[in-house]
Amino acid sequence: MIEQQAKIMIEEALTENTSDIHILPRHQVYAIYFRVNGEMVFQRDESEVWGRKLISYFKFLANLDVGEKRKPQSGSIHYQLAGGAVELRLSTITNVNLWESLVIRLIRQVTHHQQALMTYFPNELAHLRQLVRRKSGLLLFSGPVGSGKTTTIYQLLRERMKEEPLQVITMEDPVEIIEETFLQTEVNLRADIDYDVLIKASLRHHPDVLLIGEIRDEITARMVIRGALTGHLMIATIHAKNTLGVIGRLQELSVSNEQIRQTLIGVISQRLVPCTSVLKPKLGGRAAIFEVLAGSTLQEVLSQGEASFPEINDYLRKAWSYGYITSKSYHQFEVV
Repeated sequence: MIEQQAKIMIEEALTENTSDIHILPRHQVYAIYFRVNGEMVFQRDESEVWGRKLISYFKFLANLDVGEKRKPQSGSIHYQLAGGAVELRLSTITNVNLWESLVIRLIRQVTHHQQALMTYFPNELAHLRQLVRRKSGLLLFSGPVGSGKTTTIYQLLRERMKEEPLQVITMEDPVEIIEETFLQTEVNLRADIDYDVLIKASLRHHPDVLLIGEIRDEITARMVIRGALTGHLMIATIHAKNTLGVIGRLQELSVSNEQIRQTLIGVISQRLVPCTSVLKPKLGGRAAIFEVLAGSTLQEVLSQGEASFPEINDYLRKAWSYGYITSKSYHQFEVV
């Protein structure tokens, strides 16, 4: 019974283009929410018994400790459905009343024919196309989870590959977009295969472009810098609030200012912002906004610590004034 109900819930979430399912304890019941286009959308309430059974079922599938209720746990499931497989990322945490909550992130493995990038301001996307044509250097993307960074990078690399043959190697955790023309590899911590191991191995394959899913630690940062210094185009994501924050994050990871100056060719901060109903038929619900720091402006920041350039908030105000986004979206995505 619970197995079939879990399957129905996952299928409903996929139909609604949900990024996350939230199963949350609320006043002696479990509330089910779908996160759609960044917004929490209430679905229904279920009984305490149902909620506990569902959480235990997913924990079992992910090889988590079903009997452990106090400690937060996380895991993943390769979940098979009639229409194909979906990767589920699970995270549990328990409240003060010892009720567990569960968040399920849905990661669809899609082909490039199913995914395209839409943007409010095409000129910034054109700037990114120029950066990805560079032969070497470090290109970094930042933005919240689910802001379309991977989609952007894949689209840019596909476009470049139409112009010239390239050896593109990706290292991801997990692979989210299937692209047969790339050599795609995946982090597997259980097999001691992390970003460091994959980068070392990939550099021996003489790639033109290396895509690293995320710079998480000093070791990965050091390997990425090494790859950029040895003549490769290194593209990676990194957590930071904006483009200036990316430089600060590199410094926190023990990358020297000189190494940054020698390797960094561009920094992009991205947001995926819901559009107004007028643009939905054209843009499909959401479109990207880019903050780009590159060229002489980047060099000015690296030498003087600051520079004047269009930032995320400037583009949000522009989109709002043009009627592309709502006031609510502007204030929700504003960088403070």
